[in-house]
Amino acid sequence: MSQLSAEDEVELQSLLKQLLKSISDKISGAPSTECAEELLLHLEETDRNFHNYEFVKYLRQHVENSMGAVVDEELKNLSRAEGQHAVGAGHDTLTHAVTRRTRDSAEYQQMTQTLKNTMIVVVESLINKFEEDQLRKEEMHREMESSQSNSQFIDNCSDSDSSFNQSYAFIRQEQLQVLAEKLDSNKPKEVRCEALRALCCAPPSDVLSCESWSVLRKNLCVALSDPDLSFFAKSFSSSPLNVTREIYTSLAKSVETSFLIHKLSFPSGSAAVNINSPEISQLLKQVRLLNDFQKEVTNFWIRHPEKYMEEIIESTFSLLSFHHERGSTGAEKMLEPVHLLALLDIKATWFIKWMHGYYSRTVVLRLLERKYKSLIVAALQQCLHYSESCELNDGNLILLLVFVVSGSVQRSVYSRKELEYSSFVHSLCVLGKLIIYTNGRKLFPVKVRKHKGGARLSYFQTLLRHQNCLSLCSDSLSPSCLVMEVLWTLCERTECLLQTPVIGTLLAPVIALLAGQKHDCFLCFWDVLSPLCRTFAAHIIAEFTLKLLDKTLPSLSESDATGALCGAFIFVCRQIYNTCKGLQVLRTYGLHIALASAWKKFFCLSWASVSDFGPRLVWEETLLDSLLNFAATPKGLLLLQQTGAINECISYMFSRFTRKLQVSRCEKFGYGVMVTQVAATAPGVVALQSSGFVQALVVELWSALECGSDDIRVVHPRPTPMDHTDGICHKSFLSLVNLLSSSQSVWELLGRRSLANKSEYTLREMPTSIPDLIDRLIVVNSDVKIQSLFHYEQSHTFGLRLLSVLCCCLDSFLLLESQYNICSVLLQGQRENVAIIIDSLSVERNHVLVRVNVVGGPSERKLPSRRLQEVSSVFDFSNFTRLHRTSDDNHKRDVFNELSLRTTSDRIENGRNKFRQLNFNYLQTSSDDLTVWFKFKLVGVFKCKIISTCCFLVRLVFLFPTSPFASLTLPPVSLQDGYLGHDWLSSTVFLLMAGNTDRSLDLLLSLSSLLTSAFIWPARIHASEVAESGISPVYWCTAHYVEMLLKAEVPLVHSAFRMSGFTPSQMCFHWLTQCFWNYLDWTEICHYVCTCVVMGPDYQVYLCVAILKHLQPEILQRTQSLELQVFLKEEPIRGFRFSSYLDFMLDLERRYRNIVLTDMKNIKNTVQ
Repeated sequence: MSQLSAEDEVELQSLLKQLLKSISDKISGAPSTECAEELLLHLEETDRNFHNYEFVKYLRQHVENSMGAVVDEELKNLSRAEGQHAVGAGHDTLTHAVTRRTRDSAEYQQMTQTLKNTMIVVVESLINKFEEDQLRKEEMHREMESSQSNSQFIDNCSDSDSSFNQSYAFIRQEQLQVLAEKLDSNKPKEVRCEALRALCCAPPSDVLSCESWSVLRKNLCVALSDPDLSFFAKSFSSSPLNVTREIYTSLAKSVETSFLIHKLSFPSGSAAVNINSPEISQLLKQVRLLNDFQKEVTNFWIRHPEKYMEEIIESTFSLLSFHHERGSTGAEKMLEPVHLLALLDIKATWFIKWMHGYYSRTVVLRLLERKYKSLIVAALQQCLHYSESCELNDGNLILLLVFVVSGSVQRSVYSRKELEYSSFVHSLCVLGKLIIYTNGRKLFPVKVRKHKGGARLSYFQTLLRHQNCLSLCSDSLSPSCLVMEVLWTLCERTECLLQTPVIGTLLAPVIALLAGQKHDCFLCFWDVLSPLCRTFAAHIIAEFTLKLLDKTLPSLSESDATGALCGAFIFVCRQIYNTCKGLQVLRTYGLHIALASAWKKFFCLSWASVSDFGPRLVWEETLLDSLLNFAATPKGLLLLQQTGAINECISYMFSRFTRKLQVSRCEKFGYGVMVTQVAATAPGVVALQSSGFVQALVVELWSALECGSDDIRVVHPRPTPMDHTDGICHKSFLSLVNLLSSSQSVWELLGRRSLANKSEYTLREMPTSIPDLIDRLIVVNSDVKIQSLFHYEQSHTFGLRLLSVLCCCLDSFLLLESQYNICSVLLQGQRENVAIIIDSLSVERNHVLVRVNVVGGPSERKLPSRRLQEVSSVFDFSNFTRLHRTSDDNHKRDVFNELSLRTTSDRIENGRNKFRQLNFNYLQTSSDDLTVWFKFKLVGVFKCKIISTCCFLVRLVFLFPTSPFASLTLPPVSLQDGYLGHDWLSSTVFLLMAGNTDRSLDLLLSLSSLLTSAFIWPARIHASEVAESGISPVYWCTAHYVEMLLKAEVPLVHSAFRMSGFTPSQMCFHWLTQCFWNYLDWTEICHYVCTCVVMGPDYQVYLCVAILKHLQPEILQRTQSLELQVFLKEEPIRGFRFSSYLDFMLDLERRYRNIVLTDMKNIKNTVQ
């Protein structure tokens, strides 16, 4: 390096420049030059990336090349020295010796001198280049100043510069004092400009902390009249909030003073505003700088004291309200800061950001209420003035929208109408954001000049009154769209629109058309009508929609009635009737019948004509989608089933589901809730199966659990996960639980369907139905099935987990046991575990066996845990191999002897089989003396009564073979053959009567004549015409009102169900169908039955709402962990006491009985 080449010099310059850029933040943050030098000297100690810099790597390589041979030679010399033992005490001693000799060598001295000379040349070269760059920048800056007055208003001002591209020089207090004197207004302009440029090179923190800041601030405000705003722009981008606060308030005060001095007139007539004029150009730059800071300050002002934020907000409001408070009182209108602010930020983004957070919103509303209410008055006055001008000349809006359409084009001249329009949009956005919040609405009403009385929402009413003016354009900045956007937000968040004047204004066009009057256009406001279902507006909308469907409005043309207008109002009605409360309002209008008739008529016509296929397809999908949305509620699902179009609607839903299309812009959680709602009924699950939804769900599950249809996943299976329902297949697991949650869906999908039990399964063979899935995952009773699974333990555990959830519904378990002998299969699996290995399969099998063979509430049975808990002694495990029958053989013998006297031998054998199916007993280990692995508790009396009730149910069949009770016990598994399920109420009544057969029969016969029996006795109502639809009134009436009351009384729980894709109606239907067996203690079950009989069937609704309210903490927690369905199915209702919620249920009765009980009395009329 003694001879430095040009290439080496250029390389060193580049590496050194790169190093300085990497540590520029540390250097610029140093308070003084001495500190910066100290930081560079200790950079290796403070910078973890020191040895990764290319400059350091270059120096290291140069030292290696220059001194490597010297170091090697010294090592050899020390090794051969006779005094080697003197330096052999350690590696460190040898290192120090070599280092000392190397540094004393002549080669080292030559290397350091060469490096020093080389770096001096490099640094001098960099300094020269830096000075040249600075001179070039100053020359360019002068050229920009000279041409700035002739240029158009474009983004060329210095406030867009980044502080990271600037360099700072440290400055002393004496220098700042000299600069302050040079900025005095008496000094020549050249001197002030030079001082301002010098000030821009100083750190803003030094400027604000100097002793002469008060003089500097005064002179800076005067200097703002000059075009150069670089000091303020740099301060905003690189200073802390306490610094920028001073800069912002100074700039705002300067703008306020400029408006006062110049007294610019607002254009009138054909006059316009030229933003290239010196006065307006400078003001526009200053306002733009303020606006940019307004939009960015929300990102960091929460980290500072509130007084900083309050000063910024107050200075802004003071600027915007200056002319309102002290402006000209003459007739001439003055140009105000808000006009320029509206040009730069037409949608008031700055105010929207200020109102977004509670921290700043509180200060904004407090200042508006106490000191700056004139801003609200001015904004409201601007909206009213613009509306009145539209009334005088409707064509003005088209001219104003030219400004909107050409917004991407740079313009320099704006007319009066364009300025008024931009101010109107800005004022509308400010007011719209203001009235969203409760405290913001408290600022109204306000007095408006030339307007009678106070005006709260009158500006919306005034705008909506002129439909012709507001409906000419669908642009996002058109008045109609802006007003509707605000109204829609208000409808979603508040109830302030539910006022007769506002609703009357919204519905005026509809009422006019219903009365046979002409009206040009009103499509702009239909989107905000759906939240008005609680008012008379819902009835008017429904009546108008029916007339549109029937085409009985003479004032509308044929194209209007079948086009966008009809579809728009159908969508409004859909948003009303897809909620329980909305359906309650609209059910008398028969919208489902009208929609079904329109669809059938269109379907017939579509076969006769193939023209206009596109519009026809859209109209057909609109009708099917509207019919499908009736399935969002239990009662709506009944209405959909009555139309006869349920299969077509489910097929349409499945087609959209497979294409992953959004349900609608108002629905955020997809079709999950709707599918669950449909799957709770027999007609619904039949439609789901025929549409292909069930097959798609099974295939998706198998692909996630085992392998897909592609070769890659078959050849390379996934690693075995640790959890039985890992994240990949958890969604499919929950979808299956939702699908099979109802016993009716299980019966329709599994009834009289045998398992394949093939002798051979290929790896590519995928199940396509629920029986196939049970055959492959649950009833794994052969080596062939085991070998066909890639992940046997995981897949079989998954199947057992699904079986556990299915068996929580006792009717579903009876079907699975009677058709597939589930318990026998599980016990056989336990017997084959001869090595007594405690694995996930044996644990899950034992859990399922106990669950299905023991009944009782939360304090009456205890299920074994699925987790191996730590114990102090050796863990004992017993392998269960058989079911233990009751020891009361004499009692059983007496029962069957009694039956034999009244029946033939065939009936006796059939009765014995049914008795065994209903015999819920407990498990017992084999004859060895090992400790029982699990423990459970069952009240002795209750256990005996369960055994006795089975005998009673068998007697109901054989003692009264021709009575209605013959169809109320264990059913065949077909919808046409009778009631699907066991009669759990009869079992409960028998236990209530302490096993007295005669008293039980008398009570059931008396109960059958009461209205209550239609709801607490599902088997009883199944024989009547009310159940001809295949949907139980417990579902479409009781569960429907549970959902309606839940949304009103416990909204968090209702939202949790909706987010999880599960429905409270399905869970309540499950509870009520099996009379809360396994969910409530026996005492609470008795309270339930007695209360419904004595107090009325509507208490069934109130009880379910009370239970869900009791479970609210658990429901919210399980929703977050995606376990809501499994929790509600498997876990009993712990801690619920009927007496604790009696007052709550009495309150619900007082407020809702008139609606609920009245509808229950009319269930016969509902299904007709």
